[in-house]
Amino acid sequence: MPGLFITVEGGEGVGKSSNIAFIRKFLEDSGKTVLSTREPGGTTLGERIRALLLDARHDAMSDDTELLLMFAARAQHLDEVIRPALARGEWVLCDRFTDATYAYQGSGRGIDTGRIAQLEQWVQGNLRPDLTLLLDMPVAEGLARAGERGAPDRFEREQLEFFERVRTGYLALAKAHPERYRVIDSARALEDVQAQIAAVLTEVLR
Repeated sequence: MPGLFITVEGGEGVGKSSNIAFIRKFLEDSGKTVLSTREPGGTTLGERIRALLLDARHDAMSDDTELLLMFAARAQHLDEVIRPALARGEWVLCDRFTDATYAYQGSGRGIDTGRIAQLEQWVQGNLRPDLTLLLDMPVAEGLARAGERGAPDRFEREQLEFFERVRTGYLALAKAHPERYRVIDSARALEDVQAQIAAVLTEVLR
């Protein structure tokens, strides 16, 4: 029996890391075998591509190069990690996936979403997440949290307006795909955020 594919999305500083750890434990405590991974990355090759994408020295990277590198890493991730895990019946928990490409490269960079959709279909076929948790909070608050982590990467150095477009893009995706999206108010206290997540997961596990 195939597993379930869950993705966690959101802008900078929304608390994905701590909440992904919570989600994994919640599912494992419910008897599920969980593979936790991330994008870009998730494989040896994918992590090397991730390093290129985040390296602040590559400030001259073109938008098309960025988009193609994202999907190159994703193709390897799907082939090497995600599809095999789902086939084994595991639940895959992924820190960002293609919705991030629509939000960051589409809404943020202004790349035509039709081009992203073509790459999505080519690389993924009919595979889409079964559930997407969007951790959402005001952009300025998220950036303030992210700024506490250390030197900003290539994306974190973007202007506030870029991240506002990313957030708008994410919320538009949630509205367009209500069957799989659940929006979590991550501006609240951590215990409240995780209570929202637990309610969603309890519904899915039923």
